[in-house]
Amino acid sequence: MPDILGIILWPFRWAIEALLVGFHTVLTSIGLDPSSGWTWALSIFGLVVVVRAALIPLFVRQIKSQRKMLEVAPELKRIQDKYKGKRDQFSREAMTRETMALYGKHGTSPFSSCLPLLVQMPVFFGLFTTLSNAAQDKAGIGLMDAALAQNFGQAVIFGDAPLRLAMSTADGNMTVILVAGIMVVVMTVSQFITQKQIMSKNISKAMKESPTYKQQQILLYILPLVFLFSGFAFPLGVTLYWLVSNFWTMGQQFVVIRNMPTPGSEAHEKWQERQLKKAERKGTAPAVEAAEDETPSTTQRQQPVGKNRAKRGKGKK
Repeated sequence: MPDILGIILWPFRWAIEALLVGFHTVLTSIGLDPSSGWTWALSIFGLVVVVRAALIPLFVRQIKSQRKMLEVAPELKRIQDKYKGKRDQFSREAMTRETMALYGKHGTSPFSSCLPLLVQMPVFFGLFTTLSNAAQDKAGIGLMDAALAQNFGQAVIFGDAPLRLAMSTADGNMTVILVAGIMVVVMTVSQFITQKQIMSKNISKAMKESPTYKQQQILLYILPLVFLFSGFAFPLGVTLYWLVSNFWTMGQQFVVIRNMPTPGSEAHEKWQERQLKKAERKGTAPAVEAAEDETPSTTQRQQPVGKNRAKRGKGKK
């Protein structure tokens, strides 16, 4: 029986090995120790930069999809209100059909926000496999030859923490347990903060009233717990990739929320305030406001004058 997972991961493993070896070669050429764990750690950092930069178009698509989800939120609520309290199979199927038709009409899906994470999963497992093979001194499938694999497998950080080991395989190595524990906690907290800033600042009032928002609130607390427990089994090298990737996501979200906020959200209101202050500093906004303020004080509204009253006024002259 063919190894389906191995076949799926093969191109990812080849690309991962090529990037790791490439960054390791560059770092070694500028004077870093080829056997140092920090040289390999920096190579993993470079892998994160390349992968996340390649995912920027997908991230932009994710933002657009989230905007569309905001647009369909009122219609989605109407569909759910229509079938509220109806638990028969016909009603459930009808609600599902109408909901999917609504998503298809607007070209969006509630799962679109998970795309960047799902696309990265083969990278996680590919790096995990590469590290596992390196720990056994096995050559890779691409540029990671036997010598480099052995070098990678024996790479150590913080004096006594091999990148290949995890908390579950530390065998009493307290340095590995301590470093992995700190990295997993920081990774979990960064994931929570990233999702929290989206939920609290970049969601409109209309979206907060939708069922989708309630589902995302549940995921806000569940996903960090998943990362917390799964981090127990990941080697330090994979955990390092995950941690750096989370920091990238946090910074990326900060830039997006600040410069491209969701209309109607708290972040959008602050963005409008900043735009107004910029206009005031340039002198545009004050000029407009002054013109509006001066109009009622310098120009008195002339009351309409009837014909008889106008004639009397002429007679007095």
